[in-house]
Amino acid sequence: MTITTPHLSALQRDGFVVVPSLLTPDEITHLRTVAANATTLTRAGTWPHFRTVPKQFPPWPTTPPPPSEGGIWGVQHLLHPRMPHRTDFARFYFSDKLLAVAEELLGLSPGQDHTHEPLVMELFNLLVAPETRDFELRWHRDDIPDTVPEAEELRLLQAKSPRGRQSHAQYNLALCPDESLIVVPGSHRRVRTAAERAAGPYERDMPGQLVVKLQPGDAVFYDSNILHRGVYRAKPDGGEETRLTLHGSVGLKASGAGDAGDEDDADKKVRATVVLQHGVGAWVHQDDAAFGIGERAEKMRANLIALGTGEGVGYSLQG
Repeated sequence: MTITTPHLSALQRDGFVVVPSLLTPDEITHLRTVAANATTLTRAGTWPHFRTVPKQFPPWPTTPPPPSEGGIWGVQHLLHPRMPHRTDFARFYFSDKLLAVAEELLGLSPGQDHTHEPLVMELFNLLVAPETRDFELRWHRDDIPDTVPEAEELRLLQAKSPRGRQSHAQYNLALCPDESLIVVPGSHRRVRTAAERAAGPYERDMPGQLVVKLQPGDAVFYDSNILHRGVYRAKPDGGEETRLTLHGSVGLKASGAGDAGDEDDADKKVRATVVLQHGVGAWVHQDDAAFGIGERAEKMRANLIALGTGEGVGYSLQG
């Protein structure tokens, strides 16, 4: 049987791939409701894990800024055992249709035996519209500082995508119309051009840039090495939420296969730092963190626990 991998082919070529209609209309409605509720709790200070304007990278403050300063732009740890809507979010995060796309992008064969689960539970957060003011993220790659010289940039690009594949699949799934993600297609495979290096951090006309347009239920999976940024438009005062985008990642377990797997395993160890810097290791091992929605979710959780607590790992980027 010939196995086709159209999502992986697009991801490797362009650095991103849009998967349309990953959710049904009923699923969109339900997840939009619980996501809006989670956002309301966070804006009110009831949920303590969030991303705050104007900060782009962790660590984030422990107190949300007032709405007059923009408030929050993200809700963290949707799979935390204290999150009121945790089971709703987990049913999507561990769903067969989501994991099937992740498996393809990670080079796994469809329908394989999961006795020894190859996937790792990573991060699952929510991106939202800030209050009262627009907010923009600067151009960046997720784990390569923009200060590195060209030779080091090339080395890191190659090290973080051995043989052209990453050890994780990350995505944005829109619950409202979303045009927030801007990418430079193909930039995940090369060092920055002279124009890209000279561009301002919030350059609004980067050569070759493309705005990723998503309708509710659509997902974009993208290579974390692609040059990208985000533009967050403020929500109308007193109006409904205008951006509710699920932002997740699924990892690939280290092979432990000896010499042949050493290069990939080294990349996965670096990936562990990127994941654990967000604080997920502080709670994922707790007795009440079990999901109760199936064996696969628990195996993926166990694979994350095996990465450690994340104490003292530091942060990939600053700002």
